[in-house]
Amino acid sequence: MKVSLVVVGRVRGDLADAVAAYETRAGHYWKLEVAEVDAGAGGRDDRDAVLAAEGERILARIPDGTEVVALTRDGASWSSRRLADYLGERALHAMGDVAFVIGGAWGLDRTARQRAARRLSLSSMTLPHEMARLVLAEQLYRAGTILRREPYHKGRD
Repeated sequence: MKVSLVVVGRVRGDLADAVAAYETRAGHYWKLEVAEVDAGAGGRDDRDAVLAAEGERILARIPDGTEVVALTRDGASWSSRRLADYLGERALHAMGDVAFVIGGAWGLDRTARQRAARRLSLSSMTLPHEMARLVLAEQLYRAGTILRREPYHKGRD
């Protein structure tokens, strides 16, 4: 099973090394692919044009048959164990690939949200896409360690 991260923008600055480290770690547990798409066009203040352009780029990077999980503030709140169970079940039963989608500054386009089978919230607070990517990468790594019963995860859930 391939796990994809389809994200708007690149990580720059202080978080870049941390994101790279956790994506590398997660890659030891999952066939991980990261697709970075360019931020929208139409000017930074033209919200609809930016969202539409980003949505098209996102959807172009997701193959048919891949289950999409959109990261949104209004999504379901999962524990680390719940994420591990979700990925473990998909892998065990050969349920196909999964793509986690992180939008840009304006969030996710309606068409990208509609393509999602699930919506997941990392926090009810708004996170910069770089921070969301870091948290997701760490949680994918953690999910792998939970499933293999490795000592990284100390939580009870």
